[in-house]
Amino acid sequence: MKRYLVMFLSVIMFLMFGCQKKDDYNIDYLVLVNKLNPLPETWEENLRTEHFTNSVGDDVEVETKAYQAYLQLKKDLENEGIYVDLDSARRTVSAQQEIMDSFIEKYGEEYAYKTVAVPGYSEHHTGLALDLYLHVDDNIIYENEDLVLYPEIWEVIHSKLPEYGFILRYLQGKEHITGYAYEPWHIRYIDDKQIAKKIMSQGITLEGYLGKVIEEDVIIDLGNSEIFSKDELEQMAILIKCNFAKLKDCQLHSLRYASDEASTDDNLEWINSLEEDSDYVKVAEFLMDFHSPKQDSGSLKPDFEYKDYQYWLGQDENGDFSIVSYGY
Repeated sequence: MKRYLVMFLSVIMFLMFGCQKKDDYNIDYLVLVNKLNPLPETWEENLRTEHFTNSVGDDVEVETKAYQAYLQLKKDLENEGIYVDLDSARRTVSAQQEIMDSFIEKYGEEYAYKTVAVPGYSEHHTGLALDLYLHVDDNIIYENEDLVLYPEIWEVIHSKLPEYGFILRYLQGKEHITGYAYEPWHIRYIDDKQIAKKIMSQGITLEGYLGKVIEEDVIIDLGNSEIFSKDELEQMAILIKCNFAKLKDCQLHSLRYASDEASTDDNLEWINSLEEDSDYVKVAEFLMDFHSPKQDSGSLKPDFEYKDYQYWLGQDENGDFSIVSYGY
């Protein structure tokens, strides 16, 4: 009798605690995935997601709680006359690797790594990063260059994000921290309304909140140029700042356009000689002041204040810019 009682109690304990443990779902909603921090190794096998089809017929996969929060945000926005949908959310590491492999095969390794996010280092792998698009006056606003033309709508959307546990992930002026240009459509679920409110109200990045960086004002001086427009100078500055984000534990102080005097035929010939088959039509120089990390970081001197650190960029015939060289 005692043996059967023990067996009975064992079954009860398994049903109460064994099944509960199996159903446990615990991921770190504050996980940091960026150009320096990869997706945790066990993330994908622990992740729970939902699939749905958006208004343009694409399958979108989202982490379960992030999806439920998004639906609440969407409903709230519709009460304001604002209509959003999801362009994309989760992208697997393997899918990103396939994209990278196809670019390497088609364009070569150098071009591929300039163009495609490194597999394993994209926040979209988490399922917590959501890209929105808009429906305005019966029109679908889908392309990035069109989405930025609606700042008033984005202002309303951003104001509501913390109420549902979201933050705006890639802030304007913070490219040297996040590694990405301003994206008003890219939101990130963190599952904590109070933390989301703190991040949004202070205008800081997730990196800053987690203490990974010190957020201080950066002086940007685009100067004057008769060769490049203001928009082109801004494009180059953002490109450099995004590249700087890959320098671990470096603190950026200032970035400035050197002058038109650097845009000589000799310098143009020089940067074209640095890359095989390059055919840049213009050259530009920027100068940066920053502090290197205290520990040895390879090519940089430890705990050193760098002044007038050079970035050389080339512009091709299509108007696109590339960082060709940097350093002293």
